[in-house]
This record gives sequence, C-alpha cells and structure tokens, in this order.
Amino acid sequence: MSSVNHKDPAVTHDTLFDGELVCLQHKEGYRFSVDSVILAHFIHPDKGDIILDLGTGCGIISLIMGYRWKAILDSITGVEKQSSLVTLAKRNIAMNGFDEFCHVIKGDVKTLFQTVDRQSFSKVICNPPFYQSGTGRINKNREALLARHQISVTLDDFISAAAAAVKNRGATYFIYPAQNLGDLLLLSKKHKLEPKKIMFVYSYPQPAKSAELVLVKCLKNGGSGVEVMAPFYVYKEKNGSYSPEMASYYAR
Repeated sequence: MSSVNHKDPAVTHDTLFDGELVCLQHKEGYRFSVDSVILAHFIHPDKGDIILDLGTGCGIISLIMGYRWKAILDSITGVEKQSSLVTLAKRNIAMNGFDEFCHVIKGDVKTLFQTVDRQSFSKVICNPPFYQSGTGRINKNREALLARHQISVTLDDFISAAAAAVKNRGATYFIYPAQNLGDLLLLSKKHKLEPKKIMFVYSYPQPAKSAELVLVKCLKNGGSGVEVMAPFYVYKEKNGSYSPEMASYYAR
C-alpha cells in the first residue's frame, strides 16, 4: 500500500494494487491494517453472492472484495456505527466507482435488523473489535478506540448479528486474536455457526513464535468437521519483507 498527499488535510490518500484502488483514511482516526487485507482474501465468493460487511470502518474489506470480485458479486453492504467512518466509506465507494453494487449504511450490530433483513445475505464478513473493554493499548482517539475495543459492543453481539443475517447454510468469516480462539468458537457454535475452516496467521516462520491471528469460516447449521489450513505468514522473516502470499494480496 502506498500513501500520497491529498488536498484534504484530515485524510491520507492511500492506494492498493499499484494504484488501481484508492482508500481515504483519517490521519488521526481508525486506520486499517493487514488483518483487513488478509480477511478480504480469505473469502472466495460465488457468483451472485449478496455479502454483508459488519463493522466496515472506512470500507476497506468491501473495497478489496469489489476490486477482486466485482464481475461475479451481486452486492456488498457495509454496516458501520460511527458516522465519521460511514461518510468516509461512502466516499471511498464512490471514488472507486463501486456505487452500483456496493453500499454503506449507518447501523449498530445490536439493532442490525432495523436496517437490514434477517437471513438475507449469502455471506457475512466480520472483523470485530479485538480488545475487550479495559484491555490492550488504549487509543486516545475515540474513532480508533471504538473500532478496536469492545466499548459499546461485544464479540457475542457481532456473532449473533452475523448468524441472524446470513441465510441457512450460508457462510460467515471472522478474524480475531489467536489467543481468544476459544471464545470465537464457543460463541459461533452457540449461534449455530459451525466452524469449517481455520487458518492461523503468524508474523513470520519461527517454531517458537505463537500465532497472532486466526481466521475462521463457519456455515450456518453446517455439519461437523473442520479443516485446519496451512499457516499463513505475513513476513518472510523477522524485520523482513512480506511473504509471497502476503505480497500477492497487494498485487494487481
């Protein structure tokens, strides 16, 4: 990803895929990181998919999905609680010419079905706040704080909303800290989301290094049996360049 100057001093004008995708981000607010890029590439959509992106932020996952898969997708709906990010995501959608199939609405996962219909999506993507209230590094910027910490919403709220929004036998996709995988699996099964694929994300190959993140694909009312996929490495080595897999996620 590259960043260039922009006439709006409050945002950075970032690009992906050799400049083919543009993403405005607030300089002082929430800014996406590699977890969003990895999650967006964990999903392989089917023709005609109707996708929900819960907690869309600046819209980065919807943007990547649109760039990679616009030829086959029916629609992507991004839901975001913070008005400042809703406005930014809408600007990003428009700048990239995705208006016809990509939409952003202001909404709260706790009251999601005031804005969307139950069981109306074939796939739901969710990058929930990673940190429980009072844990992790506290960001002084409120926009970033609410995006990264479970201040007004819990993991259970996100999973419950995803489970109710997706159609029967539809898929949900989550990324979460690997050390909290137990919580993610327990709550998913509580809401009839059966884990089908799990992939651990490591910073770089090293036997003593623990996984940082975990990706989980679930099927609503799916059968038992889960595939633990090969590990994903972000970097080739400590302080090194991106791994070939990670580099491919930024390639045209």
